[in-house]
Amino acid sequence: MSAAPAPAPASASASASLSVGSGRDRRLTGVAAMVGSGLSNQTGAAIGSLAFPVLGPTGVVAVRQYVAALVLLAVGRPRLRSFTRRQWGPVFLLALVFGTMNLSLYTAIDRIGLGLAVTLEFLGPLTIALAAARRRVDACCAAVAAAGAVTLMRPQPSTDYLGMGLGLLAAVCWASYILLNRTVGRRIPGAQGSAAAAAVSAVLFLPVGVVLVLREPPTGTAVGYAVSAGVLSSAVPYLADLLTLRHVSPAAFGLFMSVNPVLAALVGWIGLGQGLGLLDWSAIAAVVCANALSILVPRRT
Repeated sequence: MSAAPAPAPASASASASLSVGSGRDRRLTGVAAMVGSGLSNQTGAAIGSLAFPVLGPTGVVAVRQYVAALVLLAVGRPRLRSFTRRQWGPVFLLALVFGTMNLSLYTAIDRIGLGLAVTLEFLGPLTIALAAARRRVDACCAAVAAAGAVTLMRPQPSTDYLGMGLGLLAAVCWASYILLNRTVGRRIPGAQGSAAAAAVSAVLFLPVGVVLVLREPPTGTAVGYAVSAGVLSSAVPYLADLLTLRHVSPAAFGLFMSVNPVLAALVGWIGLGQGLGLLDWSAIAAVVCANALSILVPRRT
């Protein structure tokens, strides 16, 4: 008869238990950060829309750009004087895309509602993800997403085609934003490039703020809504995403990002009374499922 295995030392078992527990805690922290980031982003957009009657989408976006610049400059601390012409090129392009993306999205929100606008915008990163794939399942996902987009944009007597077009412009800008961020990240270390682009974008929007103040001084409430939008939709998500990516895999992060259209629709429905029909909800679900399926199906090596 062989001897029974000796029990593991108390310190080793405690260490293993602590490791498992800490791993679980890290994942829970990451999930909580993702949920908080998504809800913060969409809640910020909803609160910002409350200032549209006074500031308009352009004014709200201007304030959001100012807030984003302050946060990113504090985090990235770019050494602007050391930037070369080769580095400034993509930074300026990123700044233009950043401002255009937010302006087109917020104008679309004003015209077609939060849920539909964010869903159309989400087609940008989804297209980038699917375009890089070479699997049959990705082709199916692209077809499902396209069907969802066509359903959302189906002709109706009340269809706002300009609002839909602005949502698609936001999608193009988001896709461009992703590609430009990669270029900026390769040429400029850390978050310096993103911070510089945010600062340039804020400078470009300074005339907008001056015109708004000179034309008609905004109310404190409207400015408060706009600042809240900047904090909730720029500062909180950026910092939360930094925390999230330390605790969850990029695949899990991308999967949760696909839930943002649903969160936007829910926030728009509950917070702004922007109800959607069953067909609209089905189309949003199709876009979300297309992204989720593309991420969940394992890639062959």
